[in-house]
Amino acid sequence: MLSLDRVSKIYPNRVRALDGVTLDVAPGEILVIVGGSGCGKSTLLRAVSGLDAPSHGRVLLDGATVTAPHEKIGIVFQEPRLLPWLSVADNVGFGLAHLPAAQRRERVARALDRVGLVDKANVWPRELSGGQAQRVAIARALVPRPEVLLLDEPFSALDAFTRADLQDHVLDLWAELRPTLIVVTHDVDEAVVLADRILVMRPRPGRVFAEIETDLPRPRDRQSAPFDVVKRRVLAALDRSLDKAASVDERETKASAGASLWW
Repeated sequence: MLSLDRVSKIYPNRVRALDGVTLDVAPGEILVIVGGSGCGKSTLLRAVSGLDAPSHGRVLLDGATVTAPHEKIGIVFQEPRLLPWLSVADNVGFGLAHLPAAQRRERVARALDRVGLVDKANVWPRELSGGQAQRVAIARALVPRPEVLLLDEPFSALDAFTRADLQDHVLDLWAELRPTLIVVTHDVDEAVVLADRILVMRPRPGRVFAEIETDLPRPRDRQSAPFDVVKRRVLAALDRSLDKAASVDERETKASAGASLWW
């Protein structure tokens, strides 16, 4: 179980990026975080990853406080961040130096097979397309077999066709391995495609504004009426989260009322 206990983050310039975020994420759940600019989505992900310590509160994994990058938590960024002087296979196996060579080769081969890039094992990162490079980044994050995988807008730099393909690919990998996924995105369609639960954040400071369950059967039909219903609900919550004229409590009340209208 991954838990956030009243997590806040205040930067040295006194910007309060997060304010008292409390959250439980069940093992194997896909949680997608959306929200306007400045709502602390990426800050939240960095706190969970151990890359940035919260100013207040705690992040806990299986009851233990996360204070630094953790072997059970993997992360994929918007850019693949592959090491250009290493082959694809060596990039994937970069974090496995502690394993015997034979075991490391077996894990790397299996990871590349999962992402459909066995034939690219010995090529250089510069020879890959954008989608292939991001697949390598995903394989690298999965090869240590993390309990939690964080994805920070991993497909935003890709064209629409490649983006949809990788969304489906991530779901296939998740169905096989069942890690907990936390995904940050600006794309509402992507959120509805992936999520078991969508978290809508409000900005300045970042707080949880609404939680929307997405219990649609998989694979999800992006053109279906139920998909559109959930999408409209998320868009409405996003719109209300940016309404500066109302108090936080008023906006949360409106969100609940709006949900009942669509359902």
